[in-house]
Amino acid sequence: MIQLSSCPKGCSQDLDKAVPAAETVRMARGRLQSLKLDLLAETRRVDTGRLGIPVFLSVCGHDARTVMPTRKQMGKGASASQAEASALMELVERYSYFRFMQQTETVFSGTWSEAEEHFRGQIMPVEQLLLSVGDTSDAAAVRPLLDLVRWQFCPATQINSGQRIALPLDWFRTLNEFNGSSAGNTYEEAVLQGLCELVERHVCCIAARDRQPQPTIMPQSTDDAVLLGLLDKFTANGIEVLLKDFSMELPVPTVAALAYDPSTLGTRSEIVFTAGTAATPAKAAIRALTEVAQLAGDFETGSCYEASGLPKYTSEAETGWLKTGPQVAFSDLPHIGDNDIFAELTHLTAKLGMDGFHAYCIDTTAPELDIPAVYTIVPGFRFRERDKNASPGLFIGRILSEQYPPEAAADGLEQIRKVYGDLPCLPFYQGIIALRQQQYRQAASCFAQAQPVQPEKGSQAMAAFYHGYSLTLADAWAEALPLLDRAVSLCPQMKEYINLRGVARYRLQQYEAAAHDFRHLLQTLDRESAVDHVNLGLCHEKTGNTAAALQCYRDALAIDPALQRARQRLQALENAVLSASA
Repeated sequence: MIQLSSCPKGCSQDLDKAVPAAETVRMARGRLQSLKLDLLAETRRVDTGRLGIPVFLSVCGHDARTVMPTRKQMGKGASASQAEASALMELVERYSYFRFMQQTETVFSGTWSEAEEHFRGQIMPVEQLLLSVGDTSDAAAVRPLLDLVRWQFCPATQINSGQRIALPLDWFRTLNEFNGSSAGNTYEEAVLQGLCELVERHVCCIAARDRQPQPTIMPQSTDDAVLLGLLDKFTANGIEVLLKDFSMELPVPTVAALAYDPSTLGTRSEIVFTAGTAATPAKAAIRALTEVAQLAGDFETGSCYEASGLPKYTSEAETGWLKTGPQVAFSDLPHIGDNDIFAELTHLTAKLGMDGFHAYCIDTTAPELDIPAVYTIVPGFRFRERDKNASPGLFIGRILSEQYPPEAAADGLEQIRKVYGDLPCLPFYQGIIALRQQQYRQAASCFAQAQPVQPEKGSQAMAAFYHGYSLTLADAWAEALPLLDRAVSLCPQMKEYINLRGVARYRLQQYEAAAHDFRHLLQTLDRESAVDHVNLGLCHEKTGNTAAALQCYRDALAIDPALQRARQRLQALENAVLSASA
C-alpha cells in the first residue's frame, strides 16, 4: 500500500518539487553510485548552447542495460540542476519500472475467477476494465472471456479511497506500456507527476484525433519570470512558438507548444510539437517549452525526435488546425496550485473521480535504490498510440494467439466471436497462430483476409506488413515487396515497416532503393539505429561506395560498440582497401 500525506514544496522556482533540484541530483547520484550494481555510467550536458536551455543525458551502466531496453535517458529543465535531476530521475523511473515488471514476488498468476477468490473480492471491477478501452459492452457478457487466459494480478492503491485493489498488471502494461511510470523525491511528488503525464497523454490524444479549435495562449500574459525567460530565449533565436490550451475542462492545465525555426527547418531542424501538464499554467508551459528544447536539438543539429503523445508534422501546412481558436490568458486556464503537493494531488484525484476517472497506483520502487517510484493507471484515459477499436476481445485474442497452444488459442478466438461477433482482429490473430506454427503461406492468407476488414489505416498497415513478413519467411521476397510498400504508404513513420522494405529491396538486389529506405529511416525517424547504419553500409558496399560504407560501420559502432556485424564488416572492408592499395 502506498501511504500519502502532507508534502510541502521545497522548491518552486523552476518546477514544483519537494526539494531543490541540486539536492535531488546529490541524492539520486549518490544512491545510483553507492550500489555494487553498475546502473549509472555518467550524466552529461548535450545541448549546443544556442538556446541556453540545458538538456542532459543519463547514460545507463552495464547492469541497468540488462534490465532496461534503453541505453540513455534525457532530462529537461530551465536550469542545469533541474535538467540533470530530470535525467537522473528518468533513469530511476525506467529502471524501477522494468525491474518491477520482471519480478514475481508481488504478482499472483491466475484466471479472473481464481483472482476473485485469492483477493477475496478486492479486485478491479470488470466495468473499470471495459472503461480502460472505451468498451460499452455488457460486463456480464464479457466476464466469461476473462477466464480464457491467466492474468498477472498485482495489488494497487486506489488514490481516492486509499483502498487496496488487485488489478491485471499485464492488461495495463499491454495497454499503456510505461506511460504512467514516474519517480520522485517523495511518493506524493512521484504520484502527482505520473498522474499529470497521463492527463497530458489523454487530452493530447483527443486534440490530435478530433483536430477541433483549441484556445491560443497569449505568451506575454504571464508574470512568471522563469517562463518569460524561456520565451525570450526562443524569440531571441528566431524560433516561432505557438502555445495552445489543451486542458479540455479537466482540473489541471495542459499547455501544448508548437515550435520551429524558419531558418533551419527541413535542413537542420524539425517542427516540434509537444505538451506539458502541471498544477499551474506557468509550470505546465515550462514543462512544454523545456520538452521542446529537449526534442529539438537547439534547432540546428539535424536531430530527429520520435513522436509519442502528439503527432509529428513535417510541414507548416499540416499545423493549420492549431492556428484557430480564441485567444486566452494563462490566468484563464485551470489551476490547482497549492504550497503542498499532497493537497494538489488530493484536489486533482477528487475532481477526476467526479468525472468517473479513478487513479490506481502500484509501488514500483526498487528496494536497492529506495527512491519512490510508481506506476499509475487511470481507466478511461486515452493514448494516441492505442488501437481505437480496443476491447477485451482484442486483447484477450492477442494473448491467446501469441502465448497459448494453437488449438486452445483457436478455441478461445471462437468464444470471443460468440460474444463480439466477427471482430476485424480475429483473422489477424489466426494469422499469428499460423506464423507460430511456421505455416507461412497459411499465415499470409489469413493476413490477406484481415486487411480489407480493418477499420483504420494503422490496423490496415499492420495487416499488410504481417502479410508481407509472412511471405519473406517463405522466401517470397518479390511477392512481399508490394505489401510492404502498402504498409509504408499507410503508416510512413513506422520504423519497422521501412526497415523490412529496405531488407526486401536489398534481397531483390535493388540496392539504391534499399539505401533510400535506410537513409530515410536514419535521417527522419531514428538516428540511433545502429542496425540500420549497418544496413545502409551494406547497400553502399554493393554500389561500390566504399568510403560511405566505412563511415556507416563506424557510425554503427559509435552507437553500439558491441555490434559484431558492424565490426566484422568494418574490418573486412578495411582489409580489402589495404590489399587493393598494396
